[in-house]
Amino acid sequence: MLEQDWIWGFVGGLMIGGAGALFLLMNGRIMGASGIIGGLVDGSGRSNWGERLAFLAGLVLFPPVLALLYGTVDTRLTDNVWLLIAAGLLVGFGTRIANGCTSGHGVCGISRLSWRGLAATIVYIVAGGVAVVAFRHLFGVI
Repeated sequence: MLEQDWIWGFVGGLMIGGAGALFLLMNGRIMGASGIIGGLVDGSGRSNWGERLAFLAGLVLFPPVLALLYGTVDTRLTDNVWLLIAAGLLVGFGTRIANGCTSGHGVCGISRLSWRGLAATIVYIVAGGVAVVAFRHLFGVI
């Protein structure tokens, strides 16, 4: 029997993949969270701002609803607020440089057999691995 963590990861992956496929089928666009947020910030998404806000509301509100239903989850998130801010800024800059994020390139890009999505996914997985090694083993902050 699998541990519960693996089952939740599998269910979460199915939900993200299903949401990406549904978004593409209904809208004809890739479900990239950074693009959805970026369209709200820079104003290019005015024509479908309600849809974008609903998507973001789901991202923000669904985890607390699950926490109410299932109790707290040990995320192993650091208490270092400065590290969280730096990580968020680096992710934001990285998504702008790569013209997309993990949901756009990793989930939707690879599933459409996009070479650009595959290349971006390889780069951010390698960069993430290097960052974990550096920040955990060299700097000791995580």
